[in-house]
Amino acid sequence: MYTCSWERIIQRDSLAEVGRLGIPKIEGKYDTGQLFLHRVFGYRGVTLFPWLARVYDRDVPNKKEDRTMEEGSSGFNHMGREVKGHTHTYYQVLIDSRDCPFVRTQTEAVTFLGNQDNSRSLYAIPGLDYVAHEDILPYTSTESNPLNHELFDKFLMFDPEKEPCFSSRETLRAWQEKNHPWLELSDVHKETTEDIRVTVIPFYMGCRAAQNATVYWWRYCIRLENLGELTIQLRERHWRIFSLSGTLETVRGRGVIGQEPILSKSQPAFQYSSHVSLQAPSGHMWGTFSMEREDGYTFDCRIPPFSLESKQDPSSPSSSDS
Repeated sequence: MYTCSWERIIQRDSLAEVGRLGIPKIEGKYDTGQLFLHRVFGYRGVTLFPWLARVYDRDVPNKKEDRTMEEGSSGFNHMGREVKGHTHTYYQVLIDSRDCPFVRTQTEAVTFLGNQDNSRSLYAIPGLDYVAHEDILPYTSTESNPLNHELFDKFLMFDPEKEPCFSSRETLRAWQEKNHPWLELSDVHKETTEDIRVTVIPFYMGCRAAQNATVYWWRYCIRLENLGELTIQLRERHWRIFSLSGTLETVRGRGVIGQEPILSKSQPAFQYSSHVSLQAPSGHMWGTFSMEREDGYTFDCRIPPFSLESKQDPSSPSSSDS
């Protein structure tokens, strides 16, 4: 089998060999405990378990009648359900904390409310990400602890007779089962405008009672990727948020999460997460990013519409009353 050594900058002034690259899998899934490099962001990580997601890609040609429906909807088209979806494998992964300062993706936490006796606490899991199968570049290491993450030893154990040489502990299986409703990746939405591909993944976080109303929360992860040659900068965001209760909210602002990221040939991608709440169990979001190219050309980059759907927590004592 073909392998090659791989070196990564882990400090500004030094290089360190971390392992040997393997051949990416064209078919089949990666096992729990597979060490990898992220194809786009370059960080080191390890796979925990797979998710089978439904991907709605608006760049894939659809039937003529679907195109007519989309054009006649004035931007509101029931979240692209007319777009034919296909299943695709993603992985829940841990990110090496040593690489976090050098990657252009939020690595601080995956957040959820969960069910903790109606507590108002927000739970955060640092250094957790979702990675598409094609973004996994597998590698092997002879180290018994090759990844820096506080959950690595809690979730995985070293087994030199196994390939990959890390297997899941019972704590990982229990954690996955307990937090399944808040971790589950089900839908992925993609659309490309002027060589800027936007990918959106929504996650339900849970609900809380507030002032005689129930507030439902979602987290959405957005990845922007420049597929062209020219450098482009994100300047503004424009969101429209529709709630099942009948309200339509418009949100405008500079940049995203306090930044106006630049997408260049050397650093083509940027990923971030944000949150939204509704006083209804479901809704929709869609919008645009205002982009400026290095030659001064400006354009609106479409954010693919996506659904916000709540889930019932089977462990909730009130679930039988709803």
